Amino acid sequence: MYEELIEQTEKAIDLSMNWAKRGWKVTFGPRQTNVSSLEEAEELDKTFVYRDEAVNYWKQARLTGYDAGISGQKALEALKNEDLKNAEDHLYFCQYIEKPFSESSKTWGALHSAVKEKISDGG
Repeated sequence: MYEELIEQTEKAIDLSMNWAKRGWKVTFGPRQTNVSSLEEAEELDKTFVYRDEAVNYWKQARLTGYDAGISGQKALEALKNEDLKNAEDHLYFCQYIEKPFSESSKTWGALHSAVKEKISDGG
């Protein structure tokens, strides 16, 4: 079985589903105001000009992370069923939709590459 890949996929699902909560460093506006989560964005003063941009960014991260996590769950099931190719297909989608956030999130790309490498090694 693919225990290590299963463990990595479970961790990636958890990370992905919580991108907006756990966050990462991202800045907004000419003063480079750091807003590292949806909660922080929503707590910004209503007069902060870039508040809407920060809230929108983190809401999009939440939606994208959730979608990637759902596909990750499908990959997890495929791994548990020892269907490496099906898992790779779902992980491809995860890393594809992560792309707008991949510089910061770094959740799915390496895992997708690991599964592709496992396939090329013959499983």
